[in-house]
Amino acid sequence: MRPDTTGVLDNQHFLRPQLPDIVTLPQLFKKDGWYSMSLGKIFHHSDREPGDDPQSWSEPAWYHGIPYQSWFTKEANDAMKKLKSLPADKRPKLIRGPPFEASNELDEVYSDGMTATKAIETLQRFKGMQKPFFLGVGFQKPHLPFTCPQKYWDLYPADTINLPDNYKPSPDVPAAALHNWYELRSYGSVPAHGGIPDEMALNLIRGYRACTSFVDAQIGRVLDELDRLGLRENTIVVLLGDHGYHLGENGIFTKMTNFELGTHAPLILSAPGQKPGQRTRALVEFVDIYPTLAELCGLKLPSHLEGTSFAPLLADPAQAWKTAAFSQYLRPGKEKSMGRSVRTDHWRYTEWSNMKDEVVGTELYDERTDPQENHNLAKDSAKAETVATMAKQLHDGPKK
Repeated sequence: MRPDTTGVLDNQHFLRPQLPDIVTLPQLFKKDGWYSMSLGKIFHHSDREPGDDPQSWSEPAWYHGIPYQSWFTKEANDAMKKLKSLPADKRPKLIRGPPFEASNELDEVYSDGMTATKAIETLQRFKGMQKPFFLGVGFQKPHLPFTCPQKYWDLYPADTINLPDNYKPSPDVPAAALHNWYELRSYGSVPAHGGIPDEMALNLIRGYRACTSFVDAQIGRVLDELDRLGLRENTIVVLLGDHGYHLGENGIFTKMTNFELGTHAPLILSAPGQKPGQRTRALVEFVDIYPTLAELCGLKLPSHLEGTSFAPLLADPAQAWKTAAFSQYLRPGKEKSMGRSVRTDHWRYTEWSNMKDEVVGTELYDERTDPQENHNLAKDSAKAETVATMAKQLHDGPKK
């Protein structure tokens, strides 16, 4: 279901208070006789919401209990001690270490390493089970802070890291499209305002890449065990990341945007009988995952679903598909604004509206000639017809 339906528009709202009787994806499998289990960060508040939505799981959800903001070096922990020693009026709300760290610790010391180990143990237990299983494995990296073992940093030598070409925002972008990197600024040593030193920016880029390789290795451990146990040939595997990421591009660090970088996210699916290694340019959305898995597993689709099964794409990735994908983000702060985007194979169009539903900014990008989205064409008179067409498509909304 889409955000306007669920009412979950930020991290301060949970699913069940909004929709107490809704059937989640793992709950559907559980109701149909599958053994359903949660490891790590599956629902966003796995570490805070009691039971991680117990209706969805056959046994209590497992969570390692160690926050993803864990640091191991003396320098990082000394920095946190210094923050804690500050007077209350000068102490930050969140006591966090630096936004990146390379340590000499083992993979399994980190939460994602623990999650991979638990997933391996769980697959071994499921091997002898008489019923099919639905297993959610929630990894956290490459979420901030970019902390992982040194060996993954070594894959990306410092002299190979460069700032992006579009390190500064385009001057014709509406203010609501940008933000002040507020998540990044919650970490120690990051300036509260303004830019950051180039050295810090380069380390953020390097750390993100290191953490991506780190979590890739943990995913590999789980898939290797799936193969070793002989379960791969009758198991569907979906790999997804919840959003894209800016590492200085468009003048932004972190997520929380309606740019292509913020809304284009990983999605890989492997199913028995499927030809491996195929790619598609078809537009799909995360609301499509629920109906896709239900169809592939022969489960009846609930009536509340707002996505479309992309199972046919597995047989023919080149076939005609959705004409558009939709995304939205609620910009917090005193001047709240809702950003809504529609993405076709050619264009991305975004409207930002205030809480009175008045449009306060528009964006149009030609994804074929300007994939970095450096040139907002929304005010270009030559593109007026395109703007009108895209605006109508956005307002008409998704269609089945």
